[in-house]
Amino acid sequence: MRDKINQMLKDKLFLVMLVLGLLTIVAAAGVFTVQRGNGKETSPYLEIPGPDTIAQEGTQGDTQVAGASNAAPVEETKEEALASAIKETPANNAGDDLAAEAGAGKDAAKPLVLNFTDTSKMTWPVRGNVLLDYSMDQTIYFPTLDQYKCNPGLVIQSDVSTPVTAPANAKVVAVGSNEEIGNYVTLDLGNDYTAICGQLKEVCAVEGEYLEAGQTLGYVSEPTKYYSVEGVNVFFELQHEGKTVDPLDYME
Repeated sequence: MRDKINQMLKDKLFLVMLVLGLLTIVAAAGVFTVQRGNGKETSPYLEIPGPDTIAQEGTQGDTQVAGASNAAPVEETKEEALASAIKETPANNAGDDLAAEAGAGKDAAKPLVLNFTDTSKMTWPVRGNVLLDYSMDQTIYFPTLDQYKCNPGLVIQSDVSTPVTAPANAKVVAVGSNEEIGNYVTLDLGNDYTAICGQLKEVCAVEGEYLEAGQTLGYVSEPTKYYSVEGVNVFFELQHEGKTVDPLDYME
């Protein structure tokens, strides 16, 4: 019995010595680590950072956050690059050119001052001989109709497809057609003066637009059946306050 007790004591003593030896080894290893860290103490336990530390490191770390001031530049798309180039272009360079191109035609649409008076002069809508003169105080002979009648305007000789131009600055008040003078354009010259150009084709004047003197209204067409003998012509009538007047009194 005594031998068993002695044996147990020996075994316990051995275990104690073994534990002490292990602790000595661990302590020696810790001292060695401290020395390698330039004297800076390090804890043998794992430190878990707190929430404040994690938040601070998130703002100071190398990871870039979208929208941060120190974020790396993102490559621009073609559309963004073009928009930036237009925005940074000097005002007197491409921007003005684009604006000028976008605004082209504004001057043409700008209303003109219509101030035709009894002392104003007009240009001829076409150049040519007068086949039938203005005559409202007496009748003249119309070859195609083979009759005498008054003529409220001028019948001016011309050629098919000759351009017909506005005789003065004017606003187009009507574009129409009738059996006698074919396609026609009615122009407001201002101060109750109105001009009518007939025997037209391919009319390019648009009702409501303003035309400068010399701007094309349309082109000379084949004559209607009322002027087949007289030949190709332009009918031109001038009115003041609704009454016809002699256009030749106002021609240059």
